[in-house]
Amino acid sequence: MSLKDSIRVMVVDDMATSRGLITQALDWMGVSHYNTMNDGASALNVLAANPVHLVISDYNMPGMNGLELLKGLRLNRTTQKIGFILVSGKPDPQVIKMGQQLAMNNFIQKPFTPDSMKGCIERVVGRL
Repeated sequence: MSLKDSIRVMVVDDMATSRGLITQALDWMGVSHYNTMNDGASALNVLAANPVHLVISDYNMPGMNGLELLKGLRLNRTTQKIGFILVSGKPDPQVIKMGQQLAMNNFIQKPFTPDSMKGCIERVVGRL
């Protein structure tokens, strides 16, 4: 079984269009085990009970932004090793630095192509 057949991914974004673009890219890659959440707090609760291999999260979300989600994951023993990719339309150096301090695994800027998303994911989990 290849990695793309077994990897479990959670996509977290408050915008349905953005979630759709990420899941379309996952479909294109052949990744089929993924689910989506539209806010960080709900995602954190679900992940604590049901960890995945990789979280792809938007930065700018109401309530709990992507870095706050990442911090919550890193503070929980059950979720602290989950791979994490932050997605943002504006690569603010301060946000990226904070993400690196929280052990963010990678960053991708919107808009992205399926190819660039695949490369971003492969740098975290290995070849799909």
